[in-house]
Amino acid sequence: MVNMTKFEERDGELFINGKKVLKGWESFTGWYWFATEKVEDDWNGSPLWYGFVQGHECEWGDFSEAELRQVRGRIWEIPQKALVYSGRRD
Repeated sequence: MVNMTKFEERDGELFINGKKVLKGWESFTGWYWFATEKVEDDWNGSPLWYGFVQGHECEWGDFSEAELRQVRGRIWEIPQKALVYSGRRD
């Protein structure tokens, strides 16, 4: 199966399939979470995001910031200026 996900840089910001990436996270396991939309400000105490996840599979969906924080030291937020270089590219 061919990955049809398009990563592009516009004026120093990352876009995936035309959606601006607001925040990103990376893990020691090589997974990436790219938030393109905030679904809820307070979902069980933290934001709920919609975006693109590169894990075992690449997919769009919801994820909570609280879930990412639970894996302390192994998942970290990507600095804004580094987002354009982040993620796995085909």
